[in-house]
Amino acid sequence: MQDNYLAKWLNDELTDAELAEFKQSEAYATYKKIKDVSDKMEAPTFDMDAAWTSLEGNKVKEAPKVFTLSPYKPFLRIAAAIMILLTASFFYLNSLDNTITTAYAENKTITLPDTSEVILNAESELAYNEKKWDDKRNIELNGEAYFKVAKGKKFNVATTNGTVTVLGTQFNVKNRKEYFEVTCFEGLVSVTINGKETKLPAGNSILTVNGKSITYKAEVNGKPSWLSSESSFRSIPLHYVMDELQRQFNIEVTYDYIDDEQLFTGSFNNDNLELALKSISVPLQVKFKLDGNHVLFYEEEAP
Repeated sequence: MQDNYLAKWLNDELTDAELAEFKQSEAYATYKKIKDVSDKMEAPTFDMDAAWTSLEGNKVKEAPKVFTLSPYKPFLRIAAAIMILLTASFFYLNSLDNTITTAYAENKTITLPDTSEVILNAESELAYNEKKWDDKRNIELNGEAYFKVAKGKKFNVATTNGTVTVLGTQFNVKNRKEYFEVTCFEGLVSVTINGKETKLPAGNSILTVNGKSITYKAEVNGKPSWLSSESSFRSIPLHYVMDELQRQFNIEVTYDYIDDEQLFTGSFNNDNLELALKSISVPLQVKFKLDGNHVLFYEEEAP
């Protein structure tokens, strides 16, 4: 990983390929958590210009040489940002002591302190406080995970899009940007989205995309398709499908003259890239070109 990746990531200047490489570094999970916490913190109100005006007014006019401090404003802002990051990291490390992450094309199985089992899908992150687990069973999830909860055990799964409360059940949670999906395979789960609670019995799913929610039927006593190395979609905007393709194969995906908001229904195999590309391109009636770690989807008759 290049040394300047951190600065470019903070400025949102990484390319898709650089971002994929950065996410696989050992330091990425720590940087991301510190950044997520710091983004939620509010700094005290401070008028930099007024402070500078006051400082200028108090300078000794008789001094033979006067050095303006204005060039150091950016430095002071950077110093303040570093202090916020350090403060955020302190509070974070004292609130969550166990964080598990997965990179592109990687799954992990985690056993929680109450013997509940979690399988983490590619490019996902799960965090919980192991020391206080008996008092407060809270899990934070960013990405996708399948939960097999021990009988009689209750805990909450908190995400940026909603919260799931469970008791001895099996369910799947997918939490991506503006995408939130919960499927209950056994027992009952309670899903809260924007303050609205929905009881989800076995064999049901709730899906929220761009703020709009729908419920649909799922298989009772089943499992999410990705546990069988298959990613499945039902009327999902195409760009979410392309994002998942990148995660499962650790590749960079681009497309020309293709509407990435069109809805896609289908699936692709997570173990065979060539087959996966055909599973997407054939229903869309488009072509693809695979070049190393990059794939381009395009309209055959595009200019």
